[in-house]
Amino acid sequence: MPPKVNRVTVDLESYPDLVVIYLGMRVNSLRGLKTMAQFGPRIDASVASKPAGVLLHERLFFSLFPLHVCMRQYRRDFESLETWARSMPHQKWWRNFVRDSGGTGFWHEAYFLKGGMEAIYDDIPAPIGFGKFAPQTPARGAMFSARKRAGVPGEAPTAGPVRDDEA
Repeated sequence: MPPKVNRVTVDLESYPDLVVIYLGMRVNSLRGLKTMAQFGPRIDASVASKPAGVLLHERLFFSLFPLHVCMRQYRRDFESLETWARSMPHQKWWRNFVRDSGGTGFWHEAYFLKGGMEAIYDDIPAPIGFGKFAPQTPARGAMFSARKRAGVPGEAPTAGPVRDDEA
């Protein structure tokens, strides 16, 4: 007789504002291999610094051809995610990326325990994730802000990694 399945679940009561975010980078050209190789150590160093709100950071693999890597982060709340996104080194990375993607594409999808989801896809040539079934719209105006896309109440801090008119 086969053994019973060890079936468990988790108690997320201590994490009422949990956010799960998937982040991906895709190589779009040979130049993108160098860009991606440079980002690995930078991301590792950033995670090693234990930014506030990061509960877990995991590396995932998306595809070999085209090379497409992914990470999943569990964050305490949206505010800690937004604070990190608006601070160094992320702020510098994002400003540089919107000026020149370095032959890569970047995306993220975020899911909120209290409800809501949001995503952004930059230089991703073929739809993935939500983009495979939901209508795509330019990330401008209210759609430029993760806070607005997710429907998180409150105003985003005025200092951001990139302004709408820079992207």
